Amino acid sequence: MKLPVILTEGEDGYIVAEIPVLPGCISQGKTKEEALANIKEAAELCLESMEEEGWILSKGCCNVLGDRYQFVVAN
Repeated sequence: MKLPVILTEGEDGYIVAEIPVLPGCISQGKTKEEALANIKEAAELCLESMEEEGWILSKGCCNVLGDRYQFVVAN
């Protein structure tokens, strides 16, 4: 399953990473690589929490925790 990642430059010079299909799933890093590693970890935690809280996740997003996810940087 592919999850889109949007990268933007923050005001402080850090790279901000966001997954728009997971509301509130945002992270950052000093480099693009660090931001992507951090957003991957954040997404895994968001998905785990959402499942535990009983959220209904759309089929187009990520309906089964435990699947392997591919993070795709959106241009």
